[in-house]
Amino acid sequence: MNSVPPLRLENLSRHFSQGGRRIDVLNQANLELYSGQMTALVGPSGAGKTTLLNLAGLLEVPDEGEVIIAGQNTSGLSERRRTLLRKKHIGLVFQFHRLFAEFSALENIVIPQMIGGLKRKTAEERAEALLAMVGLSDRLHHRPGLLSGGEQQRVAIARSVANAPDILLADEPTGNLDPQTADSVFQALEKIVTGTQTAALIVTHNLQLADRMHRRLAIQNGQVAEIG
Repeated sequence: MNSVPPLRLENLSRHFSQGGRRIDVLNQANLELYSGQMTALVGPSGAGKTTLLNLAGLLEVPDEGEVIIAGQNTSGLSERRRTLLRKKHIGLVFQFHRLFAEFSALENIVIPQMIGGLKRKTAEERAEALLAMVGLSDRLHHRPGLLSGGEQQRVAIARSVANAPDILLADEPTGNLDPQTADSVFQALEKIVTGTQTAALIVTHNLQLADRMHRRLAIQNGQVAEIG
């Protein structure tokens, strides 16, 4: 296990104002993620799971505390530097796949790699390997409209690690799917995480899937607690 965790949150606090009242969503929360581990973040709606994910993904800025990515403290960084760090180190998966409808599954994974500077041939080879990893070798040239919901989500998972991030953050990646399809997507996610040794934090309401991950966390009283 790497001695430097890809993601570390230290004393993280985030609050919002609603109707003139301050709501503390996170209060001195701490978290470490490790390579090759799948970590579930569970709990009721409104507990702060998505807020924590957004902070970890550098999509929001904490009111207090530190977000440390691959050993680098992100406090005080410009928005440009935060964006560059996110592109280099973080892969994101959402409940809705957000694939480019006009491009094939392969092209959806090739494009972010080419934007990152890889030549097309190299990007295509990696895209093919990732799609094989999630069981879609026979769907390389299908556009999203010709793929099932579960297949589209598997493409999105493969795309999220196209540029070899250290960290994978997923917000309800199976929330839109029936149980059987959710299971196949979870298996694809598991193969990607172990195959690429990514550190994954996965927000889910599916407790059965959470039980199959290496760790289960919940936000309690604004802090991250290990459960079960």
